[in-house]
Amino acid sequence: MTFRRFLSRYAIFVALAIECLVVGLATDTFFTQANLVNVLRQNAFIAILAAGMTFVILTGGIDLSVGSVVALSGVVCAGLLAAGSSVPVGVLAGLAVGLAAGVVNGMAVTALKVPAFVVTLAMMLVVRGAAFKYTDARTITGLPAGFGALSGGTAASLVMLGVFVASWIVLTRTAFGRHVFAVGGNLQAAWLAGVRVLRVQFAVFALSGLTAGLAGVLVASRLNAGYPRAGEYYELDAIAAVVVGGTSLFGGRGSIWGTLAGAFFIGILNNALNLFHVSTYDQLIAKGAVLLVATSLDRWREQ
Repeated sequence: MTFRRFLSRYAIFVALAIECLVVGLATDTFFTQANLVNVLRQNAFIAILAAGMTFVILTGGIDLSVGSVVALSGVVCAGLLAAGSSVPVGVLAGLAVGLAAGVVNGMAVTALKVPAFVVTLAMMLVVRGAAFKYTDARTITGLPAGFGALSGGTAASLVMLGVFVASWIVLTRTAFGRHVFAVGGNLQAAWLAGVRVLRVQFAVFALSGLTAGLAGVLVASRLNAGYPRAGEYYELDAIAAVVVGGTSLFGGRGSIWGTLAGAFFIGILNNALNLFHVSTYDQLIAKGAVLLVATSLDRWREQ
């Protein structure tokens, strides 16, 4: 195995192990049970978003709307619960909102032939505005106590694990998964081979919207409120997790488990910077630098 191939497959896992070791040696707080549980809970939402984003990026697309979809899904779910609906109804409504946003993105990309960057950027603004309009820019409170159990304890982590196991099965054990890689690897060749390219592209955006809706419901559960500003910058964290995890921005190459490792690499970096009392502004600089390095490595691997 060449060094470049090894780097492509396993670099993120080695980097994650080194990061944990360095942070653990630098502070006594990192390996405490309370901190590790906190890291797991905080990053479950981003990891779920990143799982859906992996499908989109594997086809050579991108979805900038997921952070806003988190907010709208969360406030719609919270609004129904506050109005007296049952928890299952609220959860299904939140998932439906996310799926609907993904379907609109997919239709615009495949039917109207608008670039994914433009479509999802527009959707990011529309959906965020809809979240503020739905709540009149206020936080929705008064949710039933049982709703918080969806993200309490290990619940969110188990949901995250279920999402990744399902994603791994789909990508590695189904024809659809092979088609996702084929479309991202060479769209024209995939079309000539009989792959229904437009259906694949539509489906990955729908999946991304659905995972964003799921993350939105879990975030609302964690806050026990519907917050219209929830999910801000989540799209950047999700994209960073996917790219740091080894999935190529050019499509056709990547790993769902690499995405999970990438999500926790970014999450542990955030946690370490908080433990060292680094300012929020410096944290943004650090995350931007990590994303730039990861993108540069991705370009180097493609050459």
